Amino acid sequence: MAHPLSRRRLLTLGTATFGALTLGPHAQAAAPTSVPLPNGWQPEGITIGAAPYAYLGSLADGSIYRADLRTGTGKVISTGPGTPAVGLKLDARGRLFVAARGFGARVVDARSGETLASYPLATATPSFANDVVLTPRAAWFTESYQPVLYGLPLGRNGELPATEDVVRLPLSGDWTQSTDGAINANGIARTPDGSALLVVQAGVGLLHRVDPRTGVTTTVDLGDAAPLGNGDGLLVRGRTLYAVQNRQNAVDVFRLAPDGRSGVFQRRITDPAFDVPTTVAAYGGRLYLPNARFTTAPTPGTTYSVTAVDA
Repeated sequence: MAHPLSRRRLLTLGTATFGALTLGPHAQAAAPTSVPLPNGWQPEGITIGAAPYAYLGSLADGSIYRADLRTGTGKVISTGPGTPAVGLKLDARGRLFVAARGFGARVVDARSGETLASYPLATATPSFANDVVLTPRAAWFTESYQPVLYGLPLGRNGELPATEDVVRLPLSGDWTQSTDGAINANGIARTPDGSALLVVQAGVGLLHRVDPRTGVTTTVDLGDAAPLGNGDGLLVRGRTLYAVQNRQNAVDVFRLAPDGRSGVFQRRITDPAFDVPTTVAAYGGRLYLPNARFTTAPTPGTTYSVTAVDA
């Protein structure tokens, strides 16, 4: 059954058209540049599909919030199980694939909020399933404390795998795991041509190209660009890579080779409203970044928001 978020319902107001289509330039200008989240939410991951809705998980309890990018309003669509929701991605079937730190991963129906499946991922401790990317054949999760990626292979029609079918792909080649307690694998994306995965190693600031068949990695040549220190969420649109650096309150933009083996620095995006942004998703001509506020002690009353900037 088609997910209602994918239906091409249109509402025309003046010259602006909304729905599953990209917002027109006048509507984009009118959309809010700051989207409030519930107090105490503790956001980390964000994902946006074809419609103007952003989905954000809570580190506090794993709940999922849906925000309307046109109005800035939203609601909790799924009450969490009490475990964190870190990175997440929405597929075309309306399913949210959610990384859950040491608790593995779960898949949530974005319409009903029902948990469709849960997967233990790690076979060693400590474990930190951090971020996720979707490919036509699998959902790939990064592991920040072990040199491995986790894969959920998908069936021909997108069927979810059985628990015993989880793939654990050791990283080799250029990958050297840091053992000083720093975050290792963090953000993940696909190369522009879809042939490999890109993974940022946050603690050392390196970007790696990973062969998903073998786990062999090669360091991406970013020329004279500064290291991606505190590298977090990654987003690839066409041949453009957006790499979030959370503690720097910045997004570095690169032009990638189609196979992702090299890239050229283009510019840095910053904004006064950034407060430790962690991940990034796009809609229309804008980037949306949740402010995790890691330098602010979380309380039930702590305010959180998503900041929108021009792509």
